[in-house]
Amino acid sequence: MISSRALLTWSLVAFFVFAGLLNIFAPLSLREDYLNWGYPGWFHYATGSLELLSAVLQGRRATSKLGVLLGALVMGAAVITLLIYHDWLHATFPLLIFVALAGKLMPEAQRSQRLSI
Repeated sequence: MISSRALLTWSLVAFFVFAGLLNIFAPLSLREDYLNWGYPGWFHYATGSLELLSAVLQGRRATSKLGVLLGALVMGAAVITLLIYHDWLHATFPLLIFVALAGKLMPEAQRSQRLSI
């Protein structure tokens, strides 16, 4: 039986691997989005690399918190960018990922207490 915490961890790792590869091998439409948002042409490589690094760090027990923090920074930047450019609908998914990452940082006792309310 897999715990809900382990399921969340590996779901986030899978998301960041997928997102990282998508950004590194970005289709033209995504590269154009980055340019429209005011980022330099190489920025999708940086984003993808940070997402892959986040996945690797989250997948190791000793570095998982660092990976979660890095992922939260990347998702926070994505949310802010999308909100600045009034892309409300596309901001929802990175915001949900950000909230999931924040939940992983919450101490176990606080999570249990919040769930019992």
